[in-house]
Amino acid sequence: MRRAARPLHPDSEFALSLRVFNTLTRAKEEFVPLTPGYVGMYCCGPTVYDHAHIGHAKLYVAMDMVVRYLRHTGYRVRYVMNITDVGHLTDDADSGEDKVARRAAAERVDPMELVETYTRSFFEDMDALKVQRPNIAPRASAHIPEQIEMVRQLLEKGFAYEVDGAVYFDVTRAPEYGKLSGRRLEDLEAGARVDVDPNKRNPSDFLLWRPAAPGHILRWPSPWGWGYPGWHLECSAMARRYLGETFDIHGGGLENIFPHNEDEVAQSEAANGCAFARYWIHVNSLTVGGQKMGKSLGNAIYIKDALKRWTPEGIRFFILSTHYRSVLDVTDDALAAAEAGVRRLNTALRLAEEAVAAGKDGQAGLGEAVEEARQRFHEAMDDDFNTASAIAALFDLARDVNSALASGTGARLEDLKEAVATFRTLAGDVLGLVRDDSAEADQELTRHLMEILISLRSTLRARKEFALADEIRDRLAAAGIELEDRPGETVWRRRT
Repeated sequence: MRRAARPLHPDSEFALSLRVFNTLTRAKEEFVPLTPGYVGMYCCGPTVYDHAHIGHAKLYVAMDMVVRYLRHTGYRVRYVMNITDVGHLTDDADSGEDKVARRAAAERVDPMELVETYTRSFFEDMDALKVQRPNIAPRASAHIPEQIEMVRQLLEKGFAYEVDGAVYFDVTRAPEYGKLSGRRLEDLEAGARVDVDPNKRNPSDFLLWRPAAPGHILRWPSPWGWGYPGWHLECSAMARRYLGETFDIHGGGLENIFPHNEDEVAQSEAANGCAFARYWIHVNSLTVGGQKMGKSLGNAIYIKDALKRWTPEGIRFFILSTHYRSVLDVTDDALAAAEAGVRRLNTALRLAEEAVAAGKDGQAGLGEAVEEARQRFHEAMDDDFNTASAIAALFDLARDVNSALASGTGARLEDLKEAVATFRTLAGDVLGLVRDDSAEADQELTRHLMEILISLRSTLRARKEFALADEIRDRLAAAGIELEDRPGETVWRRRT
């Protein structure tokens, strides 16, 4: 039976108590929210200085799945995901280089212009992948007062110290520092670099507020002089602002456990005097040929480019076909298999809907198959959001639907209606795998037309008919489509 604290959903009789793997305790735990029926959830958002790649898609599709399932089972969810538009440093944590400011300077645009461009691009990509928008998407630059207030509190309580306009968090004042990542302070200090910031009292101390030179574009006045917040501070301040001092779930990428999430925990619990996030859900990384994907590594596959080859549902299926805590390797074969899997589910749904529309009542019963699929789906999802097993349950239902419809007697109409509702609810509403036929047709047509135009342009260039080739390029550009000639190929993208 389900706990009384968990709201009832029409499918709730099929589900067990939800258990999630909590990074904080390194164990699966029963999920019990602070407030019955309500979940406060925060996820580390993107740094908007470039287009998003499918490594980002893995994180945010997984978080979208968690939110969708919580809502499906009856919870009211406030989902907060920040937009990092200032204070995100390069890998060299002491360099003081802000990614947004650096990229804006390179492109010779105002940082906020850069931020607007890539924030729009990010949400366009998420919308295309059916990632539901968060309830609140606060920007770091819009919450400087909250961040300054948290720094002030940490100084007053003796957890921080100021040196020449820079404010540092003193990790030695936080006895539980390292509890999220499992790293011990003495080990961190033993492995610290020789050229650590000389203003730090301890090698593992981290910046809360960073002084900015007069020429630094993104800077604000503070009690410690002109500067800007450290990267870790924004999540603590905005989570507190919109979810309270203690909330239910904090999500993010596995690579952010240390130092980002660890520092969040330390500064938040020091400032607030209470627990920060109660459950930590971390999504593992995505690799290309066994190598971690990253812009700095030059192997990033941008979502916009991926959507030219694969459908949104195919990409979602690819991501959700493995557990969110598993590494996922990108290959053409894997994505092709995902597309085939999506077709299989959607074909069964379409055939069932056509049979229902025809209104002919058959003899083959599907009632037990539908009940079993629902039961298995909810058992899988309640076991730490095991989407791979949940999809397997839907596949078995698709097989049973196809078999019933292919039989000489047909299927009972009421059972088909239940099968359609199950596909629409579980494969569609929860996993986001049901296709919009009209959108899919438009996308396929666009891809085919672009292949034809690019092939024609290549032929014209080979014949040295450059004027006509340039006309194709220019007319596409006027329509908002850019062509990029690379060695051995031409790729296209919609202008953002």
